[in-house]
Amino acid sequence: MPAPSDHSITLTVNGTAETLTLPDPRVSLLDALRQRLKLTGTKKGCDHGQCGACTVIVNGRRINSCLSLAVMHDGDQITTIEGLGAPGALAPMQAAFLHHDGFQCGYCTPGQIMSATAMLDEARAGWPSVVSGDLTAPSLSDDEIRERMSGNLCRCAAYPNIVAAIREVADTAPEDAA
Repeated sequence: MPAPSDHSITLTVNGTAETLTLPDPRVSLLDALRQRLKLTGTKKGCDHGQCGACTVIVNGRRINSCLSLAVMHDGDQITTIEGLGAPGALAPMQAAFLHHDGFQCGYCTPGQIMSATAMLDEARAGWPSVVSGDLTAPSLSDDEIRERMSGNLCRCAAYPNIVAAIREVADTAPEDAA
């Protein structure tokens, strides 16, 4: 039995149930993933929710894992970059980033890919953005992609290639992109 100050939670991470005993309820989801589960693909950039390097998908929605406490996600489904695809079987967004050279140093890339994957699901579900002109349009404009990805920063400025990678996946039928 855990000590009274320990907090036991169960997260389903990349399809696997993981039970964690946290000594402090203030452990961020990011730190729980990186330090306790050794899933280091999710990056700690600013640790203030400003850069998006720590983006993961929780219950189908993208979040900055540095801003969220692990104890808040007891029972949640979490997908990290490690759960999106695998070597030899990349997810469509991962393959598109490679095809379009959507990275330079690569530090922001996991967060960019996770955010782009969830963003396309949001757009397909009809969620508007600040620049949404027509939610029934067959594809997203480059301005729309840039606006929807504005929470993810790339210090190397690979933005044109990132937009091209997202465009490639966005223009693919949803069933083909899964």
